[in-house]
Amino acid sequence: MAEAHQAVGFLPSLTSDGAEVELSAPVLQEIYLSGLRSWKRHLLRFWNDFLTGVLPASPLSWLFLFSAIQLAWFLQLDPSLGLMEKIKELLPDWKGLKTTCRGGQHHGLRGVLAAALFASCLWGALVFTLHLALRLLLSYHGWLLEPHGAMSSPTKTWLALVRIFSGRHPVLFSYQRSLPRQPVPSVQDTVRKYLDSVRPVLSDEDFDGTAVLAEEFLRLQASLLQGYLRLKSWWASNYVSDWWEEFVYLRSRNSLMVNSNYYMMAARAGNAVHALLLYRHRLNRQEIPPTLLMGMRPLCSAQYEKIFNTTRVPGVQKDYIRHLHDSRHVAVLHRGRFFRVGTHSRNGLLSPRALEQQFQRILDDPSPACPQEEHLAALTAAPRDMWAQVRRSLKTQAAEALEAVEGAAFFVSLDSEPAGLTKEDPAASLDAYAHALLAGQGHDRWFDKSFTLIVFSNGKLGLSVEHSWADCPISGHMWEFTLATECFQLGYLADGHCKGHPDPTLPEPQRLQWDLPEQIHPSISLALRGAKTLSENIDCHIFPFSHFGKSFIKRCHLSSDSFIQMALQLAHFRDRGRFCLTYESAMTRLFLEGRTETVRSCTREACNFVRAMENREKTDPQCLALFRVAVDKHQALLKTAMSGQGVDRHLFALYIVSRFLHLQSPFLAQVHSEQWQLSTSQIPVQQMHLFDVHNYPDYVSSGGGFGPADDHGYGVSYIFLGNDMITFHISSKKSSTKTDSHRLGQHIEDALLDIASLFQEGPHLKRQFRGLGEEVSGYRCGFVCSQTGDSETPTTSTDF
Repeated sequence: MAEAHQAVGFLPSLTSDGAEVELSAPVLQEIYLSGLRSWKRHLLRFWNDFLTGVLPASPLSWLFLFSAIQLAWFLQLDPSLGLMEKIKELLPDWKGLKTTCRGGQHHGLRGVLAAALFASCLWGALVFTLHLALRLLLSYHGWLLEPHGAMSSPTKTWLALVRIFSGRHPVLFSYQRSLPRQPVPSVQDTVRKYLDSVRPVLSDEDFDGTAVLAEEFLRLQASLLQGYLRLKSWWASNYVSDWWEEFVYLRSRNSLMVNSNYYMMAARAGNAVHALLLYRHRLNRQEIPPTLLMGMRPLCSAQYEKIFNTTRVPGVQKDYIRHLHDSRHVAVLHRGRFFRVGTHSRNGLLSPRALEQQFQRILDDPSPACPQEEHLAALTAAPRDMWAQVRRSLKTQAAEALEAVEGAAFFVSLDSEPAGLTKEDPAASLDAYAHALLAGQGHDRWFDKSFTLIVFSNGKLGLSVEHSWADCPISGHMWEFTLATECFQLGYLADGHCKGHPDPTLPEPQRLQWDLPEQIHPSISLALRGAKTLSENIDCHIFPFSHFGKSFIKRCHLSSDSFIQMALQLAHFRDRGRFCLTYESAMTRLFLEGRTETVRSCTREACNFVRAMENREKTDPQCLALFRVAVDKHQALLKTAMSGQGVDRHLFALYIVSRFLHLQSPFLAQVHSEQWQLSTSQIPVQQMHLFDVHNYPDYVSSGGGFGPADDHGYGVSYIFLGNDMITFHISSKKSSTKTDSHRLGQHIEDALLDIASLFQEGPHLKRQFRGLGEEVSGYRCGFVCSQTGDSETPTTSTDF
């Protein structure tokens, strides 16, 4: 989501003097350290891997095998073909520790140990064989490249074999050791695809110049850089993901606010904190099932490890991610005051009613914020080098308070103002809701935390998520569980309180004391001014498109995501009068430690379709034929990206290697100077079973969004709500005279209706629904009272 902005911004972060020193290390050393970090992560998870990494076997299967070998020995059979006797000879003899088998044969402790060792070796060999077989099966991607609705015989056979080798009850990390590594694409193919992607947005002269640079790169540098990437792919878990995290996120010196965070929407407060902690409990116990495509193909689960107890710590030149094994408290901010709220008692996790009680104590506390404390959190929205220097003073002067915040399970912001959908002005209220979640006031979020739970005064909820530790589907999965649990399982009493009883024995929440030295006061004021400027410059717009949804697109036998992407191309062309590079995020979690790849949606086929739509001489059948071709092209690009054969991550890794080697590549430098003026992302629905959209339409949310990647560009996210609604989140910068979020929203609506009119059942949609008008109230309002207020609050949920 917000990664497009970071991907553009990483190039300047490599050209500062400090970063240049960092890249002076030999590339082989960096590759070695990358692999070392991968193996260290595996060793730290050794016990977890032992319990779960033996799938489809289990620790109990070892006991069964050992018992079978002992039984065979008792029956005077030797399944080891003499190996156990040789093992016994190598073991010391413990005299007097003997048991007698039938026939008078002595089978002492050495025999038992020999049997155990043989069983362990045989069991390990079987597990390794199963893992290898499953990894080979999961390396097959033919199913992904097949036409929608069609399944070849090889794919059917593959599905049957995967079902056999996958085991019966996998847990979250069961498949990690069986996932294939992300392949390094052919550099010739990558360059060819890149040239094809930029052809629609470059003039003939510019394209010819780029092609010359590409040919020079292939002739002089590509093979050397590619060789280093292949070496890294053999040694490390993933050839690109750790560099992506470091150079795109952690080395970025820009503010995290807007640039490296995104938001999610919901309503209600009551049980949310308790539900989040229940999710963490399930996560620690691996009771969350792994995500499976087609119900069979597992996705990598590595990113789940850092959801909780995680903070991005600022540093000079480079940040780092600090993750704690456990944390028994949350940090809370209310009216500029910081509190530490314990989440556990001697009896375990606090009940929802007890947590509500603690939050109410904070709301009732009349004490004012200390000087500068109210705006202290603005430092986390400041440029990272500045915040890193100020943090050093805080580590000395206010170490305990800083540790309470950074060491919390997550951060909670209790806002004093209401937010969310209102019946009186639904459009403006949704826009303000999005802005409050994305940027707030600039000083009321701790942007370094992995996520901040935001609770407004009328009980509405939202998340602000820092992007470096994981991608949107991970936090979205947690958010879906949280909202479903909070609403459908925990629930509320008739008076709006959480169920259960208060606990008067609980100590008061601990007010954190910040001893802020005077020398940092100017830094706080400067950070606040910068954060407010950035916040006031963001133009957020949300609109629900209720004229048709996924069901209509399915009846057209088209991919719903590709349908929307082509509509965005048409809308953006009408908005700006030209084509631009378009960034769509696709996941690469089919591979071990995979994150994302870019789908370049502005293709020649898409441009041909858009031109036809704007040409009055073209008939509807002609436009429809071009539309289907453009959709097919987009689907092919999406599948290519998911299968590890995309363009941008490969070119990014090649560029990083060139910087380590101090090789100047005009071609790679040009690639990474491009601007993404349209950054897009679909918000996936992962847990349909948690929400019954048809029976509970009031509990469906408008999703989430992110900031624009370019000062003169747009950020657009969209989510399919049920079968008949699509919600769009649009962001841009008010300082740009070229963009307007509301204007683009109207173009998107018009484009969708115009495309729908090309189909046989589409024209009535265009005639019936022109202009949102009161239709924006398609967000229906259900009402639940929460502990932070007695007002009626619309209820929604996020389906990432």
